[in-house]
Amino acid sequence: MIFLHPPLKKLLLLVCGLLSGGALFAIMALTFADVSARKLLDNSIPGSLEMTELLMVVVIFGALPLVSLRGEHVVFDSLDSYFSPAALRAQKALIHLLSAAALLGLGWLMWKTAGQFALNGETTAQLKLAKAPFIYGMAVLCAVTGIVHLVLTARPPEELAEGEGTAL
Repeated sequence: MIFLHPPLKKLLLLVCGLLSGGALFAIMALTFADVSARKLLDNSIPGSLEMTELLMVVVIFGALPLVSLRGEHVVFDSLDSYFSPAALRAQKALIHLLSAAALLGLGWLMWKTAGQFALNGETTAQLKLAKAPFIYGMAVLCAVTGIVHLVLTARPPEELAEGEGTAL
């Protein structure tokens, strides 16, 4: 069975946490500066909306591996009482396998799209920032999240129940 080694898990938590937290802080600072400039100088920061959009990509995709690793997805468990523990373990393993396949496939498609964007020189409308690096980052983080789900598939059953998701 495959398990996430503590140093690797710590590195993943650190890198993804810094990515998401740093981008979220940058959004906050940019919004504060933009609103202040608009109120005090009657002029907003050029491209602030575009930067906010790109930073949101970093927040969302940077947090995706963390949410998956910690099992913080929303979970519909109203029918769980009707299934045996073995069936629930099989269900969770299947869900992790399907999630891994979807995320790894999405990562692969995003990588291909980023390559196309890089070849075509696609940029944002106002700031003319290259889009490809952001899409490459999205692809890598989707693939990392897919690997996290593969690791979660192999977790021992006793680890599955603790702190798993937010129940509806």
